[in-house]
Amino acid sequence: MSDERVDALTFRRVMAHFPTGVSVVTTAEDGARYGMTANSVTSVSLEPLMLLVCLAREARTGGAVKRCGRFAVNLLRDDQEHISRHFAQAGGDHFAGLEFEDGPEGLPLLPGAIAHVVCQVTEIVEAGDHDVVFGEVEGCHVNGGNPLLFFLGGYRSLPGPSRLG
Repeated sequence: MSDERVDALTFRRVMAHFPTGVSVVTTAEDGARYGMTANSVTSVSLEPLMLLVCLAREARTGGAVKRCGRFAVNLLRDDQEHISRHFAQAGGDHFAGLEFEDGPEGLPLLPGAIAHVVCQVTEIVEAGDHDVVFGEVEGCHVNGGNPLLFFLGGYRSLPGPSRLG
């Protein structure tokens, strides 16, 4: 380790070596639906049941989550790369022409996701250009399947069939 300051490109290259699951965070506000791809999702606590998501502060979805105070995490299946890419694009109506289900209080849930978690926002912490959003889990279920992963700048999947679910 050196005493030199780490630049953003080096940090990004190092973090690319850490595989992450891929999800889409969704919310609804006044009849409008919002969603964005996120891979910074983690469980926080079992008592109470909590998780956190990191949302780009300037994203429309992040603003809607702040305003309405609820969100769903859709954990994507390994054949849903196209959905991840779709929700990673800025602007437009991400739900136009896309199949989805209305979850609790109108939160959009993506069919085929390996799992869904519905949360009530409990705290938001500003961190750099993102907001760390803590949510208390109100409901969740598993559909099963293999997860979509992101590693070394590309999408990946686990070999073989899932034994989870």
